Amino acid sequence: MSMLVLAMAISTALIVMQRTNLAIDTARNLSTAGSIMQCEMEKERLFTWTQVSDSTYQPTIDPSLLRNPAVAGRFTLSRTLASLSNHSSQMVQITLTVTWRSYDGHSLTRSYTTYYCQKGLYNYIYAHN
Repeated sequence: MSMLVLAMAISTALIVMQRTNLAIDTARNLSTAGSIMQCEMEKERLFTWTQVSDSTYQPTIDPSLLRNPAVAGRFTLSRTLASLSNHSSQMVQITLTVTWRSYDGHSLTRSYTTYYCQKGLYNYIYAHN
């Protein structure tokens, strides 16, 4: 009887440790994904309107983050650009998406969305009110 209780306790502990490792891996990867997207957002803030509105632009992960072998080859970064329909070409919506696989093989994704105005946000708000 005591062996049965001990076996149950050990198997439960192993399951809890596996779930804990998965949670730690997910938290670490969420932080990394946020850093990847934040670096790209900061880079795009320095772009001209022509560069920002270029739908063929393909973002790359910052080289300083790629030095970490846990990041290189595991994360992918993509960008979608949408011109807002009622604002013609004066404002675009930029969505950055990072995708990666967790250590148990599940695909995870996180996205950031921002808006970019041709002559700046305050000029856009002032001109359209």
